[in-house]
Order: sequence, then structure tokens, then C-alpha cells
Amino acid sequence: MNRSSPVAKFDCPLQNIAVRNNSKTKKIFFLISVILSENKVINGILFMDIKEILMAILSIQSHVVYGYAGNTAAVFPMQRLGREVWAINTVEFSNHTGYGEWTGKVLGEELIGSLINGLEQRGALKNCEAVLSGYLGDASVGSVIADAVRRIKVLSPKAIYCCDPVMGDAGRGFYVKPDIPDLFRNVLIPLADIITPNQFELEALTGIEIKDIDSARKAIDILHEKGAGVVLVTSFLGDGKKGQIGMLASDKMQASDKMQASDKSGLYSVITPKLPIGQCMAGSGDITASVFLSRYLETGDIKKTLELCTASVFGILEESLKSYNNNSGSCSTEAGIMELKIIQAQKELDSPSYSFRVKKVT
Repeated sequence: MNRSSPVAKFDCPLQNIAVRNNSKTKKIFFLISVILSENKVINGILFMDIKEILMAILSIQSHVVYGYAGNTAAVFPMQRLGREVWAINTVEFSNHTGYGEWTGKVLGEELIGSLINGLEQRGALKNCEAVLSGYLGDASVGSVIADAVRRIKVLSPKAIYCCDPVMGDAGRGFYVKPDIPDLFRNVLIPLADIITPNQFELEALTGIEIKDIDSARKAIDILHEKGAGVVLVTSFLGDGKKGQIGMLASDKMQASDKMQASDKSGLYSVITPKLPIGQCMAGSGDITASVFLSRYLETGDIKKTLELCTASVFGILEESLKSYNNNSGSCSTEAGIMELKIIQAQKELDSPSYSFRVKKVT
């Protein structure tokens, strides 16, 4: 927005507002005073430069026209949770690749770099509170993302970078180009404040086979040593309990100019029933990373973030599963490949139906 916009009208002079002797009223009056001191009031109408106060998440990942994966799975959940989101797509596909056939193309580093340059020309990057990256399509895109993260952190020192190292999953293996894993290991992870691998990706990034919580902790510590302050491991199966699946979250974020350290730092785990979706539902990792980032920006508390994220994602996955007649876990249903039902289940984002106990791992 290049011009100031009228956002409020005062029908009486400010000096005529009575301030009652209570803390809530004083806080409101103080906030009004700050707003008025930094903006303009003309004929009783308050004009504010909106771009100076709205902070946003820059989400750089894939996009599908049909179904939910990448930005189509990530953007709306962040918006529903109250975040402003700028979406840049790394690929434009008709549908996600789990269908076996798709049309479209990788958009490439030139276009993505141009779009980021355009945001900088608008003066927008200083209002970026976080960068979220997902499926890259090509390693050259990763270099553009790394450059964008460095530039944003200069212009917006409190901004954080959440890297979802999308590479593959158990049972399906890798579905990215061979040079992508090294890009994550050597370029993007060292820049990341938060990283959100699934168990397969955690093994690929660290070379450690995850058999139990101890091996998972060793692998997580390797990512911390590379620079990531917060590590979220999705689809954790290391405990071997039948019919259950979990997530692990570890916070070693140090108090700094970027973000205050969580009061509840350490390694936490949460277990949920394992829904029979197999490998047939794309986008679950994308929505998990987006909800986790949104909640962490909101709370700064790793335990609370894991609780809220788990409840929302489980509720959406369950609602998505219920929309199909065949709940056997097969990828084939009468309606075709399973898709997330994010719109139908959107209440699960801000008012989850479930609550799962998060435990600190000692």
C-alpha cells in the first residue's frame, strides 16, 4: 500500500476521553496515544501507514492447482491463525506428484529471485517476521532462498527462518533431485532457526538410523550443531508402538535479537493414534510446518507450540479421512487419492477438537 489509509474515526477530541483508574483502560489509552503520535489525524480521521505495522511470513514452496500440497496446504492455515502471508511458488503443477501424472513446470530461480527483488523494491522485506521454505523443485532455488534469508535478516533482524527439508518419506524414498539433500545439509540448515524434517528426512540429513528416542536425540543434536535452534521431527515411529505415531520437538534457541528463548526449552514428545492414511495423503508435512511456525511465533514456547500444532493437524487429518468411505489405509478410494480437507476442517486450526499430552524427554 503506497498511501496512508483511514482506519478509524474519532467523534470527540482525544482530550475529552475519560481515563478510568484501572490498568486495562490505561493500556488502551497509552496505545491510542502511541498510534496518534506516529500517524496523522485529519478532521477526526486517523490515517495509518498499514505496511509499517503488518508483519508477514514469506512462504516459498510448491503450488498445485488441484488438491493440497506446498503453499496450497500451508498458506490458508497460517492466515486462519492470524498471520499475513506472502506466497512464492517454486513449482506450478496441476496436482501433486502422488497421482503419478501431472502437468506444469518448475518455475526456476530467475522468477523467484525477481519476485523477491520486487518485494524489496516495495520496502516490504523489513516487515517480514519469518521465512518458510518447503519443496524446492531445483537446487538453484535453494540458493535464491538462502540469499533471501540473509537479506531479510539484515532488514528485519528479528525475522526467523523455518526450513522444511522436503526430500521424501518412509516407504516412498526420495522424490527430489539428487543434489537437493546436500543443499539442505550445507546451505539451508546452517541458516535455519527452525527445521521440520520427518523421520526419513532426519535420517537422510544426519546419516543416523532412527531406532528409538536415543538415536533420534543424537540425530537432532547434529542439526542443532549445524545451527538450527528448534527441530521438529514429524512422523516419528522410533518407539515402535503399534497403532501410534509421534512428533518430537527440541528447542535450543538461545536468547538473542532474533527471538527470546523458550522458557520450556529441551526435548519434548507427543503421541497420537496412527490414522490409516499410509502414504496416500500429500501435504500433511506442509501443513504441520506452517501451523508449527505460526504457533511458535505466537507463543515462543516449544511445549505449547507442539500441543497446539499436534491437536490441529490430527483434527484435520481425521476429518479428511472421514470424508472417504474406505478407511483401510489404501491410497485408492472411490473418490480417488486422498486429499486434505483443510477448508472443511478449518475450525481445527484455532479451536482443536482434541488435546494430546506433551511430555518432556529426560
